[in-house]
Amino acid sequence: MLNKQSPKFLLGLMTGIAIVSTVGFLIMTVAYFQKSKLVADGNKNEENKQAVQDKKEAPLKEKQDVKIGKNDYVRGDKKAKVEIVEFSDIQCPYCSRFHGTMKQVMDNYGDKVQWVFKHFPLAFHSQARPAALAAECAGEQGKYWDFIDYMYENQGSLGEEFFKSTAEGLKLKMDQFNKCVADQKYATKIDQDIAEGKGLGVSGTPKSFINGVPVNGAYPYEEVKKIIDEQLK
Repeated sequence: MLNKQSPKFLLGLMTGIAIVSTVGFLIMTVAYFQKSKLVADGNKNEENKQAVQDKKEAPLKEKQDVKIGKNDYVRGDKKAKVEIVEFSDIQCPYCSRFHGTMKQVMDNYGDKVQWVFKHFPLAFHSQARPAALAAECAGEQGKYWDFIDYMYENQGSLGEEFFKSTAEGLKLKMDQFNKCVADQKYATKIDQDIAEGKGLGVSGTPKSFINGVPVNGAYPYEEVKKIIDEQLK
């Protein structure tokens, strides 16, 4: 009886060994490819980190000669050691984020920094140029920064009626404000800002220059702080 069953037993044993071997091989193969993917992903992540780092560091190697004109609005001390000139679009969401960063800079650095805001409305933001014109008209009555701050705080409401209601809230002389906006009184100034920005290599917003050092995009506060501290040394 035992001898008759031996071939079946041996066949079953061999089959089991073959199955175990196949499963083991598949596990090892999967593990190998998973490990290879992790290595590849790790290398890719390092490349991405390096690319980001290069993007941050590259602008620091070349300074630009950025002029501050007599008609530019300056926030902070005009004699401050650090000059930050920002080209911005009032409808740009990244500009709104960076505006908060810059207000934090001014709160923390006080009279060590002066901040100049220049207009660079992008063509695909329909309310960017009208907002810039309205801001200049508010500035004519001493409310430039208040107007711009409020625009960024309520960016989703930009439009003619909102500009007027903001001007009323700031207690501007409405006849003067409305005429200024209707006449596009400061169109030339805005065009000059745009031309100046393009001459400095500005193509998107926000773009700033900290003592001439280009800062591309909405840098977080800590990154801006590093550049300012370096300039203050």
